[in-house]
Amino acid sequence: MFGFTLIALAAVAGVIFSVPTRWKSRTALLIVAAGVLLPAAKAVGVLLDPASGGELWLSQNPIFGSEGCSMDTLSALFVLIIALGGVATSLYACGYLKHYEESKSSAHFSLHCLSLVVLIFSMMGVVVADGGYTFLFYWELMTIASFLLILFDAQKPEVTRAALSYLVMMHIGFLFLVGGFVKLWMETGSADFAALGQYYREGQIIPLFLIFLAGFGMKAGLFPMHVWLPEAHPAAPSHVSAIMSGVMIKTGIYGLLRITAPIEGETLYTVGLILLGAGIVTGLWGVILAATQNDVKRLMAYSSIENIGVILIGLGIASIGKYTGNEAVMLCGLCGALLHTANHSFFKSLLFFGAGNIYSEMHTTSLDKLGGVAKSMPMTATIFLVATAAICALPPLNGFVSEWLMYVGLLNNVATGEAVVAAACGLIGLALIGGVVVLAFTKLYGTVFLGSPRSHEVAEAAEVDNFRIAATALPLLGILAVGLFPQGAVRVVARAAEFFLSYSELSSSQMAEMIFSETLGKLSLTAWILVVVIALVFWLKSRALKQRTVSSGPTWGCGFTATNTRMEYTGESFSEGLQSIAPSLTKNTGEGDAVTHQEIFPTQHTFSVGHKDKIDSLFAAWWVELLRRINGYVMRLRTGKINHYVLFALIFFVLIFLISLFNWI
Repeated sequence: MFGFTLIALAAVAGVIFSVPTRWKSRTALLIVAAGVLLPAAKAVGVLLDPASGGELWLSQNPIFGSEGCSMDTLSALFVLIIALGGVATSLYACGYLKHYEESKSSAHFSLHCLSLVVLIFSMMGVVVADGGYTFLFYWELMTIASFLLILFDAQKPEVTRAALSYLVMMHIGFLFLVGGFVKLWMETGSADFAALGQYYREGQIIPLFLIFLAGFGMKAGLFPMHVWLPEAHPAAPSHVSAIMSGVMIKTGIYGLLRITAPIEGETLYTVGLILLGAGIVTGLWGVILAATQNDVKRLMAYSSIENIGVILIGLGIASIGKYTGNEAVMLCGLCGALLHTANHSFFKSLLFFGAGNIYSEMHTTSLDKLGGVAKSMPMTATIFLVATAAICALPPLNGFVSEWLMYVGLLNNVATGEAVVAAACGLIGLALIGGVVVLAFTKLYGTVFLGSPRSHEVAEAAEVDNFRIAATALPLLGILAVGLFPQGAVRVVARAAEFFLSYSELSSSQMAEMIFSETLGKLSLTAWILVVVIALVFWLKSRALKQRTVSSGPTWGCGFTATNTRMEYTGESFSEGLQSIAPSLTKNTGEGDAVTHQEIFPTQHTFSVGHKDKIDSLFAAWWVELLRRINGYVMRLRTGKINHYVLFALIFFVLIFLISLFNWI
């Protein structure tokens, strides 16, 4: 399989590098669309009939032994998420990259398009790999491809710095994963996920679980390993941010699901508490930092951390429910986590597409330089509004359904008297996260799209091309489908939850039908009533306006007769109330000239405030210093004498011989 992957990679590279520059992104789109068709069809078949899943291929490798890939219902769900996200991102890239055709070289353009294709298919390889070295191979391929995608604007120092930070953090996580799989192989003779059950029955569960938690948590953006995320997303092109945030970080969630499922007994309760606690802390940290940001993409990057926290809360609920034998709690938590994984892919992709539309037209993502964008880009404003409402978990959209399932599971725990303290903490954490999310995205949408334009670039902007508008259709349909037809969505994720069961005679989909059918029906009815009411209000408004003369005028200025854009809310002023707790979490930075106390009648000043994560500074400081010291030691070996270099090579061969002779590895 490794040979086949390398041959396929060479073939795709040959095609993309050979076509003219203007066709490269479209060629990548065709390759992705054609390539995901068969895996997506297989995934749909497995979700419809779980018995049709199983082994995809198996091979004997002289180096790594038996290696293979298979597809069960969990893999099938993630394959569909990757396929939809990959096609939407590739379609968006066709419009977004068109503006760079003249400024970037053909080779640069080719490498970017190739990396996008490799990222999408390596993610599919990750979620169908049985584990071990095959899994690690696709995991590393995914990391390298995403690193190259971030480097699209490598001429900017901040982009290079963010990409290198991402690469270092991902390889630290990779070392944890290697350690986990090696430990598994040493104890059981197999490094596949299937061997985890045997290891958990015979060995120490928590140490191996924590090793894998660190490795997968690094990719997912789990606190405090999240620091790469707020740096990488603002540095990357918007379509890259969309697939990394909406899809790629979910491979970390996939890994956590795999390592948690085989755990049973008393340890499962401990694991559930770890996941629940990590989810609460990650969610709160992410959403508070998101609400304080004054950059569109940085705000959404911290929001991705928050949503990872929400997913982990669901997984923690499911683990506790499985331990206590409460099938309703287990299914609520797991279905909520899986559905939120898909939901976040939909609305976060849509949000980053909207941010890309704004940046390509106005060349900024600073909240304080935008305003009134809805007047010049009405289609983008409408799409962004839907995604904003969805991420705030407002009905009748998809975010409401997944978080509702988690609330039901937590309330069920409290009602039955099982793990009451943990459930209460989960309820408080989820409620706080939800409240601050509304603040953060009200600030984002209001500051960017409402009010008056703050510059002529904003006032003169135009709507984007049809490629980018069409790309929003897939995630938009996902948002509406889950929100309006929650029964079908929960039925799909309930089938994917089959892997988590270990004791019930009923399948997860049968249990979900028994537990959720009535309430989900009422939820769907409520959603449709809301849609009808909203449509009726708009119809009545349009009918009433037809019989009246509509005139426009300046916004009421609260008594001021000469209002201007300097009187509008900025990103900083909107979330000023949250700053009372933010200083303990952030390191504030300022640019420009502040108004001094000596200025009785201040002249015009430009001043921007940034809020940098203190954890980011802590992590960046140690690895930068470590690399500097390692480089200092290595430089001592550069003596410039041939006999020294021959001696180093001889020492290396002797060391390899001794390791092989005494079987130290």
